[in-house]
Amino acid sequence: MQFSAWSHRNSQNRFSSRYKFPREVKAFNWESHKHGWWKNLEKKVADLAKCGFTSAWLPPATHSFSPEGYLPQNLYSLDSSYGSHLELKALLQKLHQNKVRAMADIVINHRVGTTRGHGGAYNRYDGIPLPWSEHAVTSCSGGMGSRSTGDNFHGVPNIDHTQAFVRKDIIGWLKWLRQNIGFQDFRFDFAKGYAPKFVKEYVEESKPIFSVGEYWDTCNYCPPDYRLDYNQDSHRQRIINWLDNTGGLCAAFDFTTKGILQAAVKGELWRLRDPQGKPPGVMGWWPSRSVTFIENHDTGSTQGYAYILTHPGIPTIFYDHFYDSGDSTHNQIVKLMNIRRQQDIHSRSAIKILEVGSDLYSAIIDNKVCMKIGNGSWCPSGKEWKLATSGHRYAVWHK
Repeated sequence: MQFSAWSHRNSQNRFSSRYKFPREVKAFNWESHKHGWWKNLEKKVADLAKCGFTSAWLPPATHSFSPEGYLPQNLYSLDSSYGSHLELKALLQKLHQNKVRAMADIVINHRVGTTRGHGGAYNRYDGIPLPWSEHAVTSCSGGMGSRSTGDNFHGVPNIDHTQAFVRKDIIGWLKWLRQNIGFQDFRFDFAKGYAPKFVKEYVEESKPIFSVGEYWDTCNYCPPDYRLDYNQDSHRQRIINWLDNTGGLCAAFDFTTKGILQAAVKGELWRLRDPQGKPPGVMGWWPSRSVTFIENHDTGSTQGYAYILTHPGIPTIFYDHFYDSGDSTHNQIVKLMNIRRQQDIHSRSAIKILEVGSDLYSAIIDNKVCMKIGNGSWCPSGKEWKLATSGHRYAVWHK
């Protein structure tokens, strides 16, 4: 069933209003497992709380064949390359004390087997909790289950979510993470790998406070030079469809906004207004489910944060940008976060885009905040507007 963008612009927010101003930090990077991460992060918790973060996305905490955590095997073992289960519990307790919710990275698309089974593949899980047979693995990844309901994650047995016993076990594990371990939020890894109706069931049964899916889809590019298309409606519609099929119970990372913003800051800021005058990503159609983020410095980190931290959606800050890019970048992000909080800019704030050009983008949000990015000369008219902060190629005003 195709869902129109219009239906979502008028949909009600199903998340509690108590959490309509979330600010999330991706609290790790690909090298974090080398640095005693649970202990390292525990030292940062008080600062994260002081800076206004409400949720900290942690790396996968379970036993994994890869040190980064994305090849899980024993889901009930919390001794990982990031630290021991006792160190993890201490971190979660510290987060709870500081009123920062812990987000678990939920890797349930694939699982590494312990013994060889059907076809000589490692597709059995003998000798560990959740001792599944080959019937828990999709037939298209070497198992004896049904075909996958999503994309394959190649090289690893993919979990067959159509099996009732598999879903029952996964729900039991998610409840254990919530009720026994202390995680409050969930991030669903590789959400393209299984049907969104299963995410709906998992969220309904385990009841995280907030959840987000990684529905990573490639943006649209034009041959022959494969330049990014201006119109990315079909790309964001695919994410919208995924959101719809979770029953609106789960948010999604706004990969459309990320892809467009990464191209826009390179002298194509006109990309940041769609033909209807709205933001061109998921943010423009269903902002209360749009988790906005900046992947790397190519996006122009401070300029990119000036965009997502003043706009609707649910902004996410990357650990490296916040702590490893120098005091100047850290302080600029904190100032932008403070403006968002003090001016009550939230996931469904109203936005009016004022001007766009190759090197200028300006907008007004909730009639409380004005901002511009790019080198183009611009400032709001009216004496009521006061400059709140500025930096490399951006400025923000409030009344």
